[in-house]
Amino acid sequence: MLVLTRRLGESICINDNIKIVIQSIKGHQVRVGISAPKETVIHREEIYQKIQRENKQAVDLPAEMGPIKELYLSLREET
Repeated sequence: MLVLTRRLGESICINDNIKIVIQSIKGHQVRVGISAPKETVIHREEIYQKIQRENKQAVDLPAEMGPIKELYLSLREET
């Protein structure tokens, strides 16, 4: 992990198209601005983890859904 120290108004650049700027600091909270292309997906970590859990649950279908899953897979192979 790379650890950097930044002051208010200073920034960090990632590649040529992502810029992270320290917007404000209040006590133990730091407000961060991120400038990135629209196609770049950015989430807070807790939201990202929730999305990952929900995606995993969607893949783990109950046994009674087996025939529907098989039908889906066979239709998918035909296209």
